[in-house]
Amino acid sequence: MSPLEERIGYKFRNPLLLAEALTHPSVGHELQRQHFDNQRLEFLGDAILQLVVTEYLFRNFGTEAEGQLTKLRSRLVSRETLKTHAAALDLGRYLMMGRGEDASGGRERTSTLADAFEALIGAIYLDSDLETARKFILTQASHDLDQLAEKPVDINPKGHLQELLQSISAHSPVYEVVSQSGPEHAKTFVVKAVWEGIVLGEGTGRNKKQAETAAAIDAMQLRRWERNKSD
Repeated sequence: MSPLEERIGYKFRNPLLLAEALTHPSVGHELQRQHFDNQRLEFLGDAILQLVVTEYLFRNFGTEAEGQLTKLRSRLVSRETLKTHAAALDLGRYLMMGRGEDASGGRERTSTLADAFEALIGAIYLDSDLETARKFILTQASHDLDQLAEKPVDINPKGHLQELLQSISAHSPVYEVVSQSGPEHAKTFVVKAVWEGIVLGEGTGRNKKQAETAAAIDAMQLRRWERNKSD
């Protein structure tokens, strides 16, 4: 087994899948020719991660409403959380990337490590099955899952959304009032969360703060920034 396989507790039947998961897109860019990279495996791994975490929360937090389950899931699959998992495996050391990307700190970059972790999940799934991928995910997330059971509600939706987006871009989301209606003592505010020209979500509340929080929760449910990333 390779050192990384020993770390993750899984030996690949097809080593090319592991190589693909560890190949950053900068390799192809630097070679100026077509070269496999981990973007497709990242796409697959993200979907598997979402499924496994969603199923776990559904089974283990039976009294929580949909909105709260969404908050908990967002916490477990945030880019920062995935970066932490990747760092624990020392994944950055094993990545293949272009010299320019390497020199600019790519091995420690949040988005790079999070993408590689998702790609690794996709590779394990293709090399084995869903149950093996589930075991890997839940093992890596065991500490976070334990903390979640102890403190399931300590989350700031606006802060969490900002953290998610700043792992992708230097820009932060902004909140714009769409409308306000009703008498002064019982106004209703509608606010939209906007990031890089994309309306990520919309929320309603009795004051601007409540509406902004609702818009952030809506944004985390819709995850429109991911569609934009893939376009």
